[in-house]
Amino acid sequence: MSAPLGGSAGGADPGAVVLAMPPGLPDRLFQGRSAERLRALVGPDWGPPLTGFDSAEARDRLARAHVLLTGWGSPVIDDRVLDHAPRLQAVVHAAGTVKSHICAAVFERGVLVSSAADANAVPVAEYTVAMILLANKAVPAMAREYRARREAIDLIGEYPDIGNHGKTVGLVGASKIGRRVAELLRPFDLGVLVSDPYLDEAGAAALGVRKAGLDDLFASCDVVSLHAPAIEETRGMVNASRLAAMRAGATLINTARGSLVDHDALVAELRRGRISAVLDVTEPEITPPDSPLWELPNVVLTPHVAGSLGNELARLGSQALDEVFRVIDGEPLCHPVDLAALPVTA
Repeated sequence: MSAPLGGSAGGADPGAVVLAMPPGLPDRLFQGRSAERLRALVGPDWGPPLTGFDSAEARDRLARAHVLLTGWGSPVIDDRVLDHAPRLQAVVHAAGTVKSHICAAVFERGVLVSSAADANAVPVAEYTVAMILLANKAVPAMAREYRARREAIDLIGEYPDIGNHGKTVGLVGASKIGRRVAELLRPFDLGVLVSDPYLDEAGAAALGVRKAGLDDLFASCDVVSLHAPAIEETRGMVNASRLAAMRAGATLINTARGSLVDHDALVAELRRGRISAVLDVTEPEITPPDSPLWELPNVVLTPHVAGSLGNELARLGSQALDEVFRVIDGEPLCHPVDLAALPVTA
């Protein structure tokens, strides 16, 4: 537990909370009640956030900072930055992963780190569940066919096996998002398998799912959804043999990272027409203009929209501010980041 900075009633010391993120992002993260709460901390006009830590102004603000409130695009916080922030108690990230901007030195110096990964998991899980239900109902394929024919379709004759009744969904990774997807799927008449080396039988039972090996999951499911972190061990884990083992008519959903999938193998399998894919992420991040993924009829390609966007950003800001006030009040964080767990998390 950290020492309180003055308490939320009386407010923190002037300059105790410093924003570090791209300009314009605070206005999107902190709206309504959250904006009022932030102004209570940093003053009536929070001004431009820091976009770097090298200027004299940045070093002056760092010298007074007890909490750094960061967002997407935050500058990197390393030993050199910490040397200019002797009072720093916590870094609160109003987004998901902290890997891109927080170095091990932050943890090593005893600075607390919090992330809004739990809040960001909500829209990703919602997107995933929507796509699972639509895929099992063959909605993407049926919509394309209907548009092409512009006439009635024999739904019973041409689509005899569609629907969500009794289908099996496989989740690769019992991450924050994977777990939330499992929770959201509970009301539906679906079987759910999860493959994760860190999930034991008791944990699977608590989630209401069945634990499965990765190869068995790919061979057994009507939809396979990826929720594993992008680490060296997961690179290309969705390979040619696993794709070939998928059931005819099955769908692969990727809202994790493109590096998990061997894209050449995926394109080859998609060209055979056996399976479909819903890809919110690819590698590279922007699918090249000449990629077959743009033209293949059995692919739904979206521009990394599953995560927090639009009014969903307010959820990130609200959770982050809750954590800032906990630091100010000397209370434990609700969403701490564990350095030991970072290598195997997103």
